[in-house]
Amino acid sequence: MIRFSFKIKPPKMTSSKASHVRSRAAKRPSQAAKVGLEPGVLIHLGERKTEQSTITLIEYGDTDLVEYCFTSIGEARAHTPRLPVLWLNVHGLHEPEVMAEIGRRFKLHPLVLEDILNTNQRPKIDDYGDYLFMVARFFEVDGDSHQIGSDQVSLILGPNFVLSFQERPSGRFDPVRERLRKDRGQIRKLGADYLAYSLLDAIVDRYFTILEDIGERTEELEDTMLERPRPGSLQTVHQLKRETLNLRRSIWPLREVINSLTRADERFFRPETRPYLRDVYDHTVHAIESLEANRDVIAGMLDMYLSAVSNRVNQEVRALTVVAVIFMPATLISGIFGMNFKTMPLLDLQGGFLVAIGMMATVAATLSIIFWRRRWLK
Repeated sequence: MIRFSFKIKPPKMTSSKASHVRSRAAKRPSQAAKVGLEPGVLIHLGERKTEQSTITLIEYGDTDLVEYCFTSIGEARAHTPRLPVLWLNVHGLHEPEVMAEIGRRFKLHPLVLEDILNTNQRPKIDDYGDYLFMVARFFEVDGDSHQIGSDQVSLILGPNFVLSFQERPSGRFDPVRERLRKDRGQIRKLGADYLAYSLLDAIVDRYFTILEDIGERTEELEDTMLERPRPGSLQTVHQLKRETLNLRRSIWPLREVINSLTRADERFFRPETRPYLRDVYDHTVHAIESLEANRDVIAGMLDMYLSAVSNRVNQEVRALTVVAVIFMPATLISGIFGMNFKTMPLLDLQGGFLVAIGMMATVAATLSIIFWRRRWLK
């Protein structure tokens, strides 16, 4: 087995130009860049997530496998495949000239290349006669902030080739590469359609990891809100709602994509591969059920938070009311004896002050006992 590394070096930039590119890469892409242009114009719409494009080519058959890398577009043009099945993978979609060369080599429609470069696509499938074009999304969890980000993955399945396009290296297809290198299972024997299934299966399996992370965070937040809700809990609930909404926008269309593959004709997926596609479809349905369960729990937590806050406010208001009621008779008695009259009961009595204090203490103690028995002071 021969291994090479395939990297296309970007043109050198001055420091000011490089800083300008980095500042623009951090911004959200705007669709305004496509306004007024004819369909099929290759413009990258998306965040630049890698410094340079990396392309690997794997050729394999039943017994052989070779990996290639190219240092220039000219070298890629001069390459002639020797084994029956090809897998071309691209990391980094910010170089339209690379996409144009791949499109010319594999005779891809300009609209396909345009959709690959636009990284805000929803999961979908298009049949172009000689090949299938599919779009899905990878999701990743940030280890520090626990925020979920997504990358677009485009797949093209032809009679004897699979093309995959990713925004950056993620390592999610590495298990598939290892299975190819070590010839484990049937991946070398069942052709390009089984390879496409394996990539789809890797994408769907990643959803379960994300859903498990969301489920654990949801359970922790639910326990916290049951014990004592905090002001930051509401922000966490809204963050979880946004993340589950983004997942839902990707998983539901992906289910329709895989479902259409299981019902399609035999031009791309042979009967031997269809049971595996149905298995991926079942996994997608399972992921949707888990997602909907998490969404219901998160929606319930918002009501739980509002109820807990309202209950705590009611308890605090009740405590303040009890204190005010206990001291209200004392205020009344002191106000009566503080009136400016020459003749008043107990005013000239030598122990009148103690009598007034005793009346205040008796009333306060009586009210405290009544509130205690009614469990208003707990």
